[in-house]
Amino acid sequence: MNATLLAVVLSLFSAVAYAAAAVAQERLASRTPGNGVLRLLGSAAWWSTVGLNATGALLHVVALKYGPLTVVQPLGALTLVAAVPLGARVAGRRVSAVEWRGTALTLLGLAAILVTASGHAPDDVLSVSEAVAVAGVTSVLIAVLGRPGRRRGLRHATASGVASGVASALTQTVTVAATDRSGSLLSMQVIGVALVVAAFAAGGLLLSQSAYQDGLDAPLALVTLSNPVAAALIGLALLGERLQGGAAGVLLALAGAGVAARGVVLLTRAAPATEDDHPVAAVLALEPGTASVEPALVTRPQREAGLMPRQPEPGHLTPL
Repeated sequence: MNATLLAVVLSLFSAVAYAAAAVAQERLASRTPGNGVLRLLGSAAWWSTVGLNATGALLHVVALKYGPLTVVQPLGALTLVAAVPLGARVAGRRVSAVEWRGTALTLLGLAAILVTASGHAPDDVLSVSEAVAVAGVTSVLIAVLGRPGRRRGLRHATASGVASGVASALTQTVTVAATDRSGSLLSMQVIGVALVVAAFAAGGLLLSQSAYQDGLDAPLALVTLSNPVAAALIGLALLGERLQGGAAGVLLALAGAGVAARGVVLLTRAAPATEDDHPVAAVLALEPGTASVEPALVTRPQREAGLMPRQPEPGHLTPL
């Protein structure tokens, strides 16, 4: 099997695992909002989401061995595509037409990006100094996005995507360096970068859990967008990866990115029914406080005290 094709297949399975983890994290956050780190560590349900994320990460690591960042990272957007039907099924509802349209546009845009991004397997990695510089800049950016204030959930989602994207770039460095027979498996490059990857992966997981307290669609969309952007910038700027097709390829990639972004926006704007939309209330169209009280349930002292309106007697007009 072609190396790039193998990377694509592994990325598809990775996206499904990440989507299942995101849906599970969102359900956990909606049931127990405001969880601290210690409470999460003691939750069996949260550790199941960690297992799903670990499975997706393992498949992602193997994909990075065979495919360049510019191919593997855009496929991470399929996590959002897979999470839409999964989330709808868990919530007991149907996928809306807007969600299907957003899914189709996302897939179309990804196809255009993959045509221009498909290239040879990676043969260059970050040096120790480059890895340290990338880690430092990323840490500062995450600290800025994680500060207290408005729209904390959306900022945490962006920070989670950046952390995951940088972790993927650094993971590729570890994977290629560890499997290179010319170097030592316990070299400073492998051990040091592996520790940084672990820190970013854990931080990204906790940030996403915090972001999902605001729901699934918008935070997951921002994670999906910021992840490949961060990784692609590293791949194009530091790893010598290039888009195929010259200027035409760049235009096609930009068009594909625009179409995919439009699809993600549609998925974000799709508003599923909330738990407050009770089906009985929807049928009866009752507003709070507008339902009439059964006269038989009104006691005589209440009526005499004027606490309840007197019902009109037969044969008499109700005074205006």
